[in-house]
Amino acid sequence: YTVKHSKPKEKICLRIEVKSPREKETNEKTVAREKQRDYLWITMDRLNGPPRLILVTDLDCTLVDHDDPENNDLLRFSALWEAHYRHDSLLVYSTGRSLRSYLSLRNKKPLLTPDIAITSVGSEIVYGGESMVSDDVWEARLDEMWNRDIVVEETLKFPQLELQPEKSQEQHKVSFFVGREEAMKIMKVLPGILEDRGVEVKLVYSNDYAFDVLPRGAGKGGALTYLLEKLESEGKKPSNILVCGDSGNDAELFDIPQAYGVMVSNSHKELLQWHEENAKDNPNIILASERCGAGMIEALQRFNLGPSVSPRDVLDSENFQEGILDPAHEVVQFYLFYERWRRGEVEKSDKYLQNLKSLSSPLGIFVHPSGVEKPIHEWTDELESLHGEGKEKQFRIWLDKVSSSHISSDTWLAKFDKHELSEGKVRSCSTRVLLSCQEEKQKLMWMHIHQSWLDDACPDDDKEKWIF
Repeated sequence: YTVKHSKPKEKICLRIEVKSPREKETNEKTVAREKQRDYLWITMDRLNGPPRLILVTDLDCTLVDHDDPENNDLLRFSALWEAHYRHDSLLVYSTGRSLRSYLSLRNKKPLLTPDIAITSVGSEIVYGGESMVSDDVWEARLDEMWNRDIVVEETLKFPQLELQPEKSQEQHKVSFFVGREEAMKIMKVLPGILEDRGVEVKLVYSNDYAFDVLPRGAGKGGALTYLLEKLESEGKKPSNILVCGDSGNDAELFDIPQAYGVMVSNSHKELLQWHEENAKDNPNIILASERCGAGMIEALQRFNLGPSVSPRDVLDSENFQEGILDPAHEVVQFYLFYERWRRGEVEKSDKYLQNLKSLSSPLGIFVHPSGVEKPIHEWTDELESLHGEGKEKQFRIWLDKVSSSHISSDTWLAKFDKHELSEGKVRSCSTRVLLSCQEEKQKLMWMHIHQSWLDDACPDDDKEKWIF
């Protein structure tokens, strides 16, 4: 092609490339792979090397105990993870819930932000905690030999199968309610019917009612295997893996050869039966004596995977520092004492307030989320009037996404989100704490605290009760 130019004797030549649909599709897949790799590296970026531990856990009735309205064991696990594991390990949620349902649960329970979430029984993988970026490469892989319309058409021919609500349905998951006896019969014939129509599936039955039809490569085990292969290919193979579950759709997790596994004591009978038939002689898979989060903590101890005493189980509120010069442990323990003070679980004694003052610099400043600035010692004095006022309000505090960076030889900057639950309302703020090491006293000194409301959610009441 030629284009006229202002100088008649000169020409500008344009080269136009037309790519075939196949070339375009190949390029799109390459871009998707690179984009997905970037998301994984964003997740891994806070680690200095391969993860020390990848903890993979189901949510309902494993990490989350719906029979415990106080969420005691969930909070115990959260404090343990943030104090001792977040800095060099990965937390992965693997749930049968859809992404929407999982996010709804997070609004109701004090769940930590995971590094990776595997949702819809392994048919979707999202990265980056709050950013929730889907893995397009994984979804493209599941598209092979899968046709949702055909699956729906053929399954509707079984009147015993009752479609679950629309919120439980996903592109790569078709879900039903059905009794165990009927489910066993259908599982024998449905794969062959679909295979004759060019669709290869995996059937997962759990909790004596949930029947899920997935692409052949999906499932919690398939998704975890995919992630582990990706990490290994990038030279980030984890030192240890712990999988935790309670129901039939978790069984695949325990098939990961290199993983330790714990079935919590409240596990469903289909998982217990799987254990009896497949893993009763495997020392790397245990049935915990404790339920839910407590069983997960038990497994950390049984397999010697790292610290297994939650800061919530350390009751010495007067000397909670214990000589551990670790910023993450420090901030978790500080806020646990603060919670106990507000709940009236420690004695109303001036010695506790004086101990708190000894942990902060006399010149230290606290910037309240409202923007008000005061010396830390003045805020500490205001605690006296709040002793025990949260006792009847189910007052709880938990920290999330705790990280620390060494900004000089003896100074750390700790970052985290702090959440307060009181009378059913959650107040949240982003927090930055400057800590200085006082080696002669073997403790960390709080030099500066700065907080800001998360999501511009400035509470319109009880402002005066937000301290630290």
